[in-house]
Amino acid sequence: MNFDFKLIEDKVEFFEALDIKDLEKKINEKVDQNRAIMLGVHSVSHQMHVDGDGRRFYSAVVHFRMVGK
Repeated sequence: MNFDFKLIEDKVEFFEALDIKDLEKKINEKVDQNRAIMLGVHSVSHQMHVDGDGRRFYSAVVHFRMVGK
């Protein structure tokens, strides 16, 4: 029986929330989880959208990359 372990080198995750604090909480939780598999934050892109009723919607894309690469 052969086991083949491959390390994840890059990973992109998408987040969304109705307020900025929830978005930040979701991202921070995922940063901690990915740190356990040796991925660090490479870049973050975020946006805020206001719909026709004035409600705000927040989203972010976080690119994780292998630490030390």
